[in-house]
Amino acid sequence: MKFRPAEVSGGNRSAVRARAYKYAPGFTLLELAIVIFIMGLMLTLTMPYIGGFRRAQLRSQARRLAGRATYMFDQAAGHKLVLRLIFDIDNRGYAVARLDPYSVKPVFAPDRTPSSRPVQMPSAVRIRDVTVEGIGTVNRGIIACNFYPEGYVDATVVHLEDSSGDVMTLEFSPLTGQVAVIEGDVMPTGMPQ
Repeated sequence: MKFRPAEVSGGNRSAVRARAYKYAPGFTLLELAIVIFIMGLMLTLTMPYIGGFRRAQLRSQARRLAGRATYMFDQAAGHKLVLRLIFDIDNRGYAVARLDPYSVKPVFAPDRTPSSRPVQMPSAVRIRDVTVEGIGTVNRGIIACNFYPEGYVDATVVHLEDSSGDVMTLEFSPLTGQVAVIEGDVMPTGMPQ
């Protein structure tokens, strides 16, 4: 015999409710603990990669600057120009200026070629300091290094730093124009401090 809700007496209603609550859908304490454990495990595994994203941005900016400097070395020697890489430390950027040494009135002017557009670094990366041989180390304002038509660049060391304090060092080789990208805060011996 099936009970209809109208036929259930007052005392039996509480027994029916108790059975309904006993099998009600929901999570047990064990199920919740397992889910929390899995979420904690996933967070533990992904945390190192979050720091890696910041470092990747720092490495990317270091490679970008190294590529620009190498390109400028080749352009200066190939087109017989003096190119100047201007670091604007306060505004976290750099730009290129060119000088034609064979013109009537040689003067540096901003380089308007598409490959020499000014670069603004992301807010998480900054130019900490720049050291140029013959000038010294500058950590505020503007400083520049020159690339000469004879195939020479001013010996330069640039330190890029991210918001977590990680540092990348870029060292411009004066004779070859190659840029060494070194992880960490390195100041080569023989450079003015």
